[in-house]
Amino acid sequence: MTVTTAAESATAERTPPRRKLRRFSGRDVLVLVLMVGLPLVLDVLLIWLPVVLSTIFSFTGWNGIGSIFDIEFIGGKNYHNIATLDPYFWPAVEHNLIWIGVFVVLATPFGILLAVMLDRNIKGTRFYQSAFFMPVVLSLALIGFMWQLIYAPDDGFLNNVLGLTKPGEAINWLGNPSINLYAILVAASWRQAGYIMILYLAGLKSFDPALREAAALDGAGEIATFRYVVFPAMKPINIVILVVTLIESLRAFDIAYITNGGRNGLELLSTLITTNIGSEASRIGYGSALAVILLVISLVPICTYLFQTFRREAR
Repeated sequence: MTVTTAAESATAERTPPRRKLRRFSGRDVLVLVLMVGLPLVLDVLLIWLPVVLSTIFSFTGWNGIGSIFDIEFIGGKNYHNIATLDPYFWPAVEHNLIWIGVFVVLATPFGILLAVMLDRNIKGTRFYQSAFFMPVVLSLALIGFMWQLIYAPDDGFLNNVLGLTKPGEAINWLGNPSINLYAILVAASWRQAGYIMILYLAGLKSFDPALREAAALDGAGEIATFRYVVFPAMKPINIVILVVTLIESLRAFDIAYITNGGRNGLELLSTLITTNIGSEASRIGYGSALAVILLVISLVPICTYLFQTFRREAR
């Protein structure tokens, strides 16, 4: 006969009963494969595999012809040629930096200003939100076609508004390499401002109105309230907007390539990749090296954002 002590009885009462493990049914396995396995396979095939292959090809002189087993590895020669011999690389880097500067200094603050104004629930705010957000739903390629009509030198809208319709007076906004980059940036900023407006407006809608009231009681005006209360409290949104702005600037391609093939003053890192890998040049190794450079540059804001996010969650 087994004698149970009081301590053993108390331990038994505190120990929860073991749950019986439930086996996955065939339907559960199917759902798991479709919801997890299929996206994972697509992610590997469409993102990670091209990244790995591009990195490998960047150390080769492959021109896309012949078997991959006959590829000749040339080490870092492509990267050396890009930095020292390519006449378009450093201008492309400069153009990307200008793109970032215009987005950060002009397009993004303008989008934030639109969000702040629309957050005050002015009359017709729904209409204005739709009007400013409309360019965001359009592709940059379509925007490029639209602004080609605006910038057309002979019968374009802008030259007609400025009265530059006589022979010799018309400005070739997209053909002049000294101004075409800034002309395209106006069109790109038109879209970017609406994107930033929506992001910031969503953050303002979740902002605690009690903080505004407290600032008003302390005698702060609208500008001071935004500068010292609203803007610091919107730090998570500000970081997201900054990262989005940098990434959008670096991945700019469609609108520059549509206008004149990314040449004649519109060279960007993304357009150089296409012109070298495409049928015109068929320099797979060289273009892959350019792609890896652009990837490394793009990882800087992405990693910074992830670091900030994980540190905030750890706190």
